[in-house]
Amino acid sequence: MTRVKRGNVARKRRKKILKLACGYRGAHSGLFRTSKQQVMKALRYSYIGRKNKKREFRRLWIARINAAVRVDNLRYSTFIHKLKQSDIGLNRKMLAQMAVLDPKSFEHLTRQLI
Repeated sequence: MTRVKRGNVARKRRKKILKLACGYRGAHSGLFRTSKQQVMKALRYSYIGRKNKKREFRRLWIARINAAVRVDNLRYSTFIHKLKQSDIGLNRKMLAQMAVLDPKSFEHLTRQLI
């Protein structure tokens, strides 16, 4: 049987991990074993972070809508309920944008619902 050296494949695999780990502090960027662990952990956190980002933005939009609606003595839940009853199909992101960037039109919308 012929001998397989694998030098090229192993080097490529290690360089790929070390490239992902560049910028980490201390041994986490230079040593292969520790950088492999840190890269795996970072990839796991980035996956979780993408899910959390959606939750955080939804919470932010709800808080902004609630603050804008409270001016007209309305609560967020009743506002959303009245929106659904009147078949207005604006999502929370657009409502929050309206509340921040165009308060007059948002106020007009809330007055229509009351």
